[in-house]
Amino acid sequence: MPIYMDVHIVPGVKARDVAEAHSMDLLIQNDHACKCMTYWIDEARETIFCLIEAPHKEAVIAMHDKSHGLVPHKIIEVDSTVVESFLGRIYDPEDAKAGDDGLKVFSDPSYRILVVTVITDPVLLQYKLGKEKANELLRQHNQVIRKNLDLYGGREVEQEGHGFIISFTSAAKAVACALAIQKEVSAEEADILGFKISINSGEPIETSNKIFGDTVQLAQHMCAHANCLQVALASSVKALVAKDYFQNSVNNFLTLTPQDEEVLKLLFDKLEAHWQDSEFDVDDYCLAMAMSKSQLYRKTIALTGLSPNLLIKEFRLEKAKELMKKQYYNISQVTFDAGFTSPSYFTKCFKKKYGLLPVNYVEMLH
Repeated sequence: MPIYMDVHIVPGVKARDVAEAHSMDLLIQNDHACKCMTYWIDEARETIFCLIEAPHKEAVIAMHDKSHGLVPHKIIEVDSTVVESFLGRIYDPEDAKAGDDGLKVFSDPSYRILVVTVITDPVLLQYKLGKEKANELLRQHNQVIRKNLDLYGGREVEQEGHGFIISFTSAAKAVACALAIQKEVSAEEADILGFKISINSGEPIETSNKIFGDTVQLAQHMCAHANCLQVALASSVKALVAKDYFQNSVNNFLTLTPQDEEVLKLLFDKLEAHWQDSEFDVDDYCLAMAMSKSQLYRKTIALTGLSPNLLIKEFRLEKAKELMKKQYYNISQVTFDAGFTSPSYFTKCFKKKYGLLPVNYVEMLH
């Protein structure tokens, strides 16, 4: 059966309240063909996240409604392996003991600090350097990442694609790990690999339908704003780390204001919503962002280093590569599915950006 994670936002919630509600769920779970696996409770942020095996979302809602009336604010389907790699468990904490009344009360927040790394597509790297040299460079690079995430107590998150997502419960350890990785990656290696690193923090469920999707996406977009010798640091993480930590290494970080982070997120949210629409252009982008052309130009240049036109084009090119990886072999189909107006124009843009033809990229993939 599918596994779902739901979120409840309950002002003033206490760990004991959640333990009691969970025990009520357990009493009737079989009536709804559900299995309540575990939960996370954060009293400070007033959030509860439940992990439940169920036939469908409606069964989760019906069970909660029947047992205690706390209907979830949002439910997403998740992979238990991914949940465990982010949060460290998929069942109750091993050290959680039942009290004299038989109730197992624990407080275990789900808020995580994520170190995210970005590198060049390995297929393009192999095209540029040759398969053997590229694979050896990637092996050494991955070794450096994994050595440091182990050293600082991070968890490597299961994910598709390239680069790393590393989950931490401590902001200080996340920052220390990122700086240690950055120190070991030379400027030359970073340039060849297109290596960037950022740190963001958040909850498992926000607006995205992927676990920690919002947190990961913003971290990836922040990488575009930093150079290879900087760690892009979200304002939420900076607020969690002692100020004197930055005094000795201020040049190692790039930070945005919360307002610019919101604009950066919105820029890519609008692209995510419209990239397949071939008629979506800069005028439409301005309308979607509620900005004038000059405002949009200034913001995209400042936050991504690209003009609005180029940002739209490069976003579509990256999406086209994703489509090819999903076995879209027909270049014409990829062209139109990625929002380009003609195969010849798509091929020209692809070749200019990546140095090889789309058909050659597909051949290297398969």
